[in-house]
Amino acid sequence: MLKSKTFVKKTRSGGVMKIVREHYLRDDIWCGSEACRKCNQENGVLQKDAVIESSLCSYPHYLLPDTNVVLHQIDVLEDPIIRNVIILQTVLQEVRHRSAPVHKRVKDLIHKKEKHFYTFTNEHHRDTFIERDPGESANDRNDRAIRVATHWYSQHLKTSESSADGPRVILITNDQKNKQKAEESNLLVYKCEEYIKSLIANPELVDRLALTDDEKNEIISRKVLFPEHLPLSRIQAGIKSGSFLQGTFRASRDNYLEATVFIQEDDEDSTEVLIQGLQNLNRAVHQDVVAVQLLPRDQWVGPSAVVLQDDGTAKDDKAEEGEEEEELKVSTADIVRKPTGKVVGIIKRNWRPYCGMLNVSQIKESTRHLFTPADRRIPRIRIETRQASTLAGNRIMVAIDGWPKDSRYPNGHFVRNLGGAGEKDTEEEVLLLEHDVPHQAFSQAVLSFLPKMPWAITPEDMARRADLRHLTVCSVDPPGCTDIDDALHCRELDNGNLEVGVHIADVSHFIRPGNALDKEAANRGTTVYLCGKRIDMVPELLSSNLCSLRSNVERFSFSCIWEMNHKAQILKTWFTKSVINSKASLTYAEAQMRIDDTTMNDDITMSLRRLNKLAKILKRQRIEKGALTLSSLEVRFHIDSETHDPIDLQTKELMETNSMVEEFMLLANISVAQKIYDEFPECALLRKHPAPPPSNYDILSKAAKSKNVEIHMDSAKALADSLDAAKVDGFPYFNTLLRILATRCMMQAVYFCSGMDSDFHHYGLASPIYTHFTSPIRRYSDIIVHRLLAVTIGADSTYPDLMDKHKQSSLCNNLNYRHKMAQYAQRASVAFHTQLFFKNRGIMNEEGFVLFVRKNAIIVLIPKFGMEGTVFFDVKDKTVPNLVFDEEGPSLKVQQHCFRLFDKLKVTISLDDSNIQHQKIRMALVEPVIPGVSVPAPDVEQQAKKPKLDC
Repeated sequence: MLKSKTFVKKTRSGGVMKIVREHYLRDDIWCGSEACRKCNQENGVLQKDAVIESSLCSYPHYLLPDTNVVLHQIDVLEDPIIRNVIILQTVLQEVRHRSAPVHKRVKDLIHKKEKHFYTFTNEHHRDTFIERDPGESANDRNDRAIRVATHWYSQHLKTSESSADGPRVILITNDQKNKQKAEESNLLVYKCEEYIKSLIANPELVDRLALTDDEKNEIISRKVLFPEHLPLSRIQAGIKSGSFLQGTFRASRDNYLEATVFIQEDDEDSTEVLIQGLQNLNRAVHQDVVAVQLLPRDQWVGPSAVVLQDDGTAKDDKAEEGEEEEELKVSTADIVRKPTGKVVGIIKRNWRPYCGMLNVSQIKESTRHLFTPADRRIPRIRIETRQASTLAGNRIMVAIDGWPKDSRYPNGHFVRNLGGAGEKDTEEEVLLLEHDVPHQAFSQAVLSFLPKMPWAITPEDMARRADLRHLTVCSVDPPGCTDIDDALHCRELDNGNLEVGVHIADVSHFIRPGNALDKEAANRGTTVYLCGKRIDMVPELLSSNLCSLRSNVERFSFSCIWEMNHKAQILKTWFTKSVINSKASLTYAEAQMRIDDTTMNDDITMSLRRLNKLAKILKRQRIEKGALTLSSLEVRFHIDSETHDPIDLQTKELMETNSMVEEFMLLANISVAQKIYDEFPECALLRKHPAPPPSNYDILSKAAKSKNVEIHMDSAKALADSLDAAKVDGFPYFNTLLRILATRCMMQAVYFCSGMDSDFHHYGLASPIYTHFTSPIRRYSDIIVHRLLAVTIGADSTYPDLMDKHKQSSLCNNLNYRHKMAQYAQRASVAFHTQLFFKNRGIMNEEGFVLFVRKNAIIVLIPKFGMEGTVFFDVKDKTVPNLVFDEEGPSLKVQQHCFRLFDKLKVTISLDDSNIQHQKIRMALVEPVIPGVSVPAPDVEQQAKKPKLDC
């Protein structure tokens, strides 16, 4: 059956275009119930005996939620007890338009067989499709469509040949008007809360209910705390006229009364607006898209250098009624004032479920409690729960429902219990959830696209690839590496030149475009390396076996091969899909030992020596062009094999072989970048590193001047030369500290599509073009680059998405986000394991250097452990010494002693676990000795007697 839908659309020129769409209706769409014999379906999704124990309905029933229930109560729908749910096409379409994350969660529920969620295409069924009436709003039409579908189901299941006591259909809605009309039509209908509270098997599910609009309106306090948010129509008009600015709200991690709004003005320029004080923050939450209004210039201030955290004391229900708003004491005489504004409205909420812990209310038998998120940038959230005694001391997840103008904190609901705080598995789960790292097991749909085992290379494979199995190829990696992406070879040619090969795992051979395995890898974007654990981007069969270039097995590779002279000048470059057989899998230390041992002259060692010699020349050439050699302290934990606790912590030692591998990976990436850009100038996936704005170098310049050293920052080469020349007599570590600080000044390197950008330059590498080709096992960007390169050499065919610059650009946005989150997750893992290490060590006494100076604290770097900590000078319940902060220095005078950047000092290091959620490394000053501030050094003899972990 065919219906025509006609609507008009305005054209860019101002005209009107009439569009007619065909809409097909059918009468053979089945209902999905195994209780129904009328539809003649063999395997129904909805169960025949769909009984959930309820005080309202003891009979078998199916739930049919409306759009708002699906959008706001998705945490409830995901609970295992909720099964046999009908999701209408009308509802699914509305959810998709209003919330992409919820839409994905609903689709996941539909795909879980054990949940028995069924999608009914009511918009294409002859008996359930309805036209929109004249004057009827789209929302009212959709509500009516939901009621019509509910009525059809009720009649359909009654008139089918199923038994009389077959399942009934219950409409779940929180809309009072919709409920009333459903009752008038004799439909079985309940409010979501009403139904959930009736469930006998799982009373805790009530805690997961999000507040409805009616419930939000009932919560009225004695005074309005925040200004009203402007309606979207006024916001849009204000943005158009220029009186408002649109940007992303970024809360401060160190000061809960301060935030910045990042305004992206065009493709190149961006500005930041400073927001200070609760009233001006106006209920915005980190990552929300907001509208801001600039304050008059005489009210502009500089960022506060005070570390200020909302400790949540006396913020329970009773105290809130009389509490006064905190004020941030900031000087308007600060040297650097920034554009300062206030949030006037919310354009888009970007809330997610948050991990954290419950602050149990001190009021007896209260069900209202405050939840403290693990992320300090997120405000505390008020929730209602009857499980407070059970949840106390546990990590839990909470979602925000809304933030009324008369509430100091947003309202939310309990989502799930993650486990005991401080337990390793729980903290790792929190870490992954907080950094949005996809870490669920690979689905059967994904695993179904893996090669069938046993796997072997066929004659057909060999016919399409270069046979390089005879070459002396070897890999050099960190100890314990199983996902070996790259291998190298270098041999002398008959003409006296050298042949150098970089062989990269051919992951794109196993992952074909568009299938479930490819989509999962694209979503994950990168492998995430935590301490003692790896979250793979691709299943282990590929990452640690079939793609890994292990020694003494034949493997597919994508080879980049150069002919070079002994001065490392490239004479010829070619690329080929190949088959290799690595002759050795070495660690950096093993490769270094071979190079240094003059008695070893086998083929592998000779190949390594040639590579190392060429790498030194390549590095010198890069540095001469202006490439930066920066520094960052990375740590390595030695983990106990039984307890999995860290038993030793040390900074990673870099060898010549680290640099050797790096140089050839860089060279391969540059060669491939040029090749794919030459062939596909509009859709090459490249990587750039923007030059930092001059203001980024302020702290570096001040640090250098404090030691009478001058740093030039006109170009990357000028900076590199300045850093090379920066030396202070009697202070050998100065140059390393300066390079560490220079690293902090850099911008983030990002992926981009060549057809969507004009600036390709990689500042740090001083290269005009760059990409990622050398790690396809752990980076999805490299898989795309492999596909582009394969097309250029005729080794594979193209596909539409690969040639679509807009889709490539969208993919790059996700890859940049995943890469950033993976970095943050890795740092958080190091921080947690560092805490575990010091928990088992007690107080330690170490030397450090001042890295940053704040108004009330100094940030100290401990080189031995590659870690930073804060020494505070204004501790609660302690007399504050006379503090004088000089921002221009920068310096901090504490009584008679003045702290400056890079000053050497001695501190005690210990774990402060007084706040189990935010355990942190605490540092206290030992030297220089300042009366009332310094603490005595720990008794080293007593420390030595402390029992160590059983190794």
